[in-house]
Amino acid sequence: MNVQVVLRKLGRGSRAVAGRLVRAPRRGSVVVIEFSDGMHEYVTTPVKRVLRLASRDIFYIETVNSRYRLEVRDRERALEDVSSG
Repeated sequence: MNVQVVLRKLGRGSRAVAGRLVRAPRRGSVVVIEFSDGMHEYVTTPVKRVLRLASRDIFYIETVNSRYRLEVRDRERALEDVSSG
């Protein structure tokens, strides 16, 4: 799976993280984004809830202690295995 995404933490003063989605958002698991250098990753706390905007590649993710907006920029394969709940 090669999916390029931008992950933004919701709230004031938060920066965006852009890179390749390594692990899709699933309840109980962490989200992993690999930076373009291939050596660093951004890892969230475990996911509690995933919401998808209808007919768009934008997801709202709630983790144990944060909320994020995940926007799919480019993908070779769909995120059909994303679990909502």
